[in-house]
Amino acid sequence: MPGLPTLGDLTWTPALDRPDLLAPPVADALRAWAALDDRVGGLVAVTEIDPDHADTATLNDLHGLPPEASANCVVVAGRRGDVERVAACVVTAATFADVNTRVRKLLDARKASFLPMERATDESGMEYGGITPVGLPAGWRVLVDSRFAAPGALALMGSGVRRSKLLMSGELLCAMPGVEVVDGLGVTR
Repeated sequence: MPGLPTLGDLTWTPALDRPDLLAPPVADALRAWAALDDRVGGLVAVTEIDPDHADTATLNDLHGLPPEASANCVVVAGRRGDVERVAACVVTAATFADVNTRVRKLLDARKASFLPMERATDESGMEYGGITPVGLPAGWRVLVDSRFAAPGALALMGSGVRRSKLLMSGELLCAMPGVEVVDGLGVTR
């Protein structure tokens, strides 16, 4: 089995060994996932970062990280009548979530838009800028761009807090319970 993933000039440790670097729902979800999949304990890494450098472009520039490995997670809500559907959309930093077309259709909504920041943080239990697909509320769908399923792909993402980042293989991200892998979720800029 491959070892702990690494990327850039950051120091990585097994995420389950550093719950202090994870939002509580993320730590809980990782422990539950590790109980189902033996790979999780050894293949999900975390690193501490300067929270002032948590934004994707800044972090990538400072630490030599490729944008295609950065997994941006945006939370979108769609509505049809009185029914609201919420989804976290995970796309590479080299793309953006196709909210108005692809996501709206996946949510079977007439209109889709980004969830307001305060609501996204309150409901997820995560900090703005650190929201990750790991540990989201059970009713939210988790849509992951199929680019992460490519052989050798990595997924660098939030940890639920701005002071750290998670890293795992794209294959492992796509195998996370509840994930829906979607072709064309991310579109190029």
